Amino acid sequence: MTTHELWYDRPASAWTEALPVGNGRLGAMVFGGSWSERLQINESTFWNGGPYQPINAQAGANIGEVRKLIMEGRYAEAERLAYEKVMASPDLQTSYQPVGDVHLTFHHDLTTENYRRSLDLDGGIATTLYDCRGVRFRRDVFATAIHNVLVCRITVSKPGALSLTCLMSSPQNGAAEERSDDTIGYLGRNRSQNGIPGLLRFAFRSRILPEGGMRDRGPEAVRVREADAVTLLIDAGTSFRRYDDVSGSPDEATADRLDEVAAIPYETLLHDHLADHRRLYQSMSIIIDGPDTSDIPTDRRIAAFANGDDPDLAALYVRFGRYLAMASSRPGTQPANLQGIWNEEILPPWNSKYTVNINLQMNYWLADPANLPETFIPLIELVEDVSETGREMARAHYGARGWVLHHNTDIWRATGPIDGPPWGLWPMGGAWLCAQLFDHWRFHPNRPLLDRIFPLIKGAVDFMLDTLVQLPGTDLLVTCPSLSPENSHPFGSTLCAGPAMDNQILRDLFAAAIEASERLGIEAAWRDNVRAARTRLPIDRIGQAGQLQEWLEDWDLDAPEPQHRHVSHLYGVYPSQQIDTLETPDLARAAEISLDRRGDDATGWGIGWRLNLWARLGRGARAHDVLALLLSPERTYPNLFDAHPPFQIDGNFGGAAGILEMLIQSRVGEIRLLPALPKTWQSGCLSGIRVRGGLLLDFSWQDGKVSSLKLKAEHEGHVILRHADVVITTSYSVGETVVM
Repeated sequence: MTTHELWYDRPASAWTEALPVGNGRLGAMVFGGSWSERLQINESTFWNGGPYQPINAQAGANIGEVRKLIMEGRYAEAERLAYEKVMASPDLQTSYQPVGDVHLTFHHDLTTENYRRSLDLDGGIATTLYDCRGVRFRRDVFATAIHNVLVCRITVSKPGALSLTCLMSSPQNGAAEERSDDTIGYLGRNRSQNGIPGLLRFAFRSRILPEGGMRDRGPEAVRVREADAVTLLIDAGTSFRRYDDVSGSPDEATADRLDEVAAIPYETLLHDHLADHRRLYQSMSIIIDGPDTSDIPTDRRIAAFANGDDPDLAALYVRFGRYLAMASSRPGTQPANLQGIWNEEILPPWNSKYTVNINLQMNYWLADPANLPETFIPLIELVEDVSETGREMARAHYGARGWVLHHNTDIWRATGPIDGPPWGLWPMGGAWLCAQLFDHWRFHPNRPLLDRIFPLIKGAVDFMLDTLVQLPGTDLLVTCPSLSPENSHPFGSTLCAGPAMDNQILRDLFAAAIEASERLGIEAAWRDNVRAARTRLPIDRIGQAGQLQEWLEDWDLDAPEPQHRHVSHLYGVYPSQQIDTLETPDLARAAEISLDRRGDDATGWGIGWRLNLWARLGRGARAHDVLALLLSPERTYPNLFDAHPPFQIDGNFGGAAGILEMLIQSRVGEIRLLPALPKTWQSGCLSGIRVRGGLLLDFSWQDGKVSSLKLKAEHEGHVILRHADVVITTSYSVGETVVM
């Protein structure tokens, strides 16, 4: 049985039991109380602070000395100097913020029955149902991307049986507004943080539209009595225009949107929402056959997944991951942050920002194979922004051309090293993002996209060419200062020169630069310099225990955290394709030893990365064991949100990508079918899955073997298909090609 629904037999008692809706800009957590409702609201541009550039005037004069101390093996001294002289100023960033809550209180008996709440992934609607004294109450909540507001529709089975009060609250600085009989609202400003002045204004409004009955308004609430139905329209907005412009008019914008949407019949709002939502959601499907568990509430399915008899929960996790991508990342909105767009905390964990030493990248691992290229666009736009702010940072802190991004950024696109040297003095965030942009192009090979991302890649490469240094006693070029995120080596620091991950990222970045410039027919002399530098990067090394080394030196066995949550030196296995069981078997075996030593249990996102690694290494049974860790109550909340703990959405995206990686893997010109299939997933089908080279695939399997396969292409070509011991080279033409 295929399920496209999360459902529960009781209201949410905690935020991590509530159900998310979103349109990329607006998000709501729906609690589904039986006599009250809480809708917790977020808006993607509502952060603390305002435009700033955290340049440290001392950094440029001291970065050379930090580098020298590292090369001399004086790591603790290098870290002390870095703390004092080269970190960003300020060395902390800003926090993503909640806008506020909409509260509904229903004036009926407190005794209810036949309760059910659900999230329909196919429709993008959170629904609450219950009976009270013979009347059926229904609430539907959705975030329409077409009309750009949140909609809550409340209906009853008996005319005149609906009475309620609606009020709003906000934890932010501001005050309720007096506007009109059908609208309540809150106007305010954001907070200052870490010395960064709060410069955003925001507006938060609800319009209450009853059908039948009576409506009256108090100072901060609207009351509806004896209505047949009520439609509630919710909007929020800020004065943010872009990272350096906060001159918008949220008061006017939210009022205009609500005026426009209030004139549209509810049936039209619903129809338009469903058409737009399903256009994306139905572009790919996944079915893994197994017992019918659709009559079991989702939280109980999570608790029982380790028993191994619910393959559809793994498929549902992919469907939910796709839903979250659509809900938190749309063209014209901010990228999904550490919590997507859903956050109720004034001081959220890790500021709910963009951490780019794994987490932001993981947020977008799912988008391409899951055939949701639209959701990737905000990430490209973020890289375009940080390429501007990072240019000044590169010049001031390193005396370099190009642009740099360290391990975090926020809505103001700050790019400096923050949090302290053990975490922040890692200049590879921009390089990794650019390598990911080029891999995105491999899934969608077209000239306009390549034209768009090449300047970003070139700027990241220019910075690296200017800052790579020669390793003493060798001809090798290495990063310094740097670190292997966020892991300490045996000498009391994380700081080092040329860790394995940096070299792997640079091989991908430089290869992308070379191929992109060749395809575009530009920058020939520059390309030669890049190619020459690439040959001087250190190769991956195998240590004394047979492991893939995390550092240039064989320090792994003496590192203080052998089961560290990051597995940075395995970037070459996944998301990169440098280390492969078929093409580099020795390195693949070393990577497997490293991964085994690291252990399978970690934070939620750490388990998600391990799942992808075991899948890429072809270890289906081990990958399924890791998935069971992820889909457990310790790492997955009742609403299917990933538990770091606390909630971090990257685990959802990484886990969903890992499930697909178990079923299909690709590189340009080659597709591997069922490469890490566990024994419990003996039959199923995928349709609309995208692979590198720009192809869409539909395929099914029975008894662990591929039973049908179709390719859909926009161009002619040929591809190698691998399944078990079978290797087939097939040609395809424009349109649909049936292979088997």
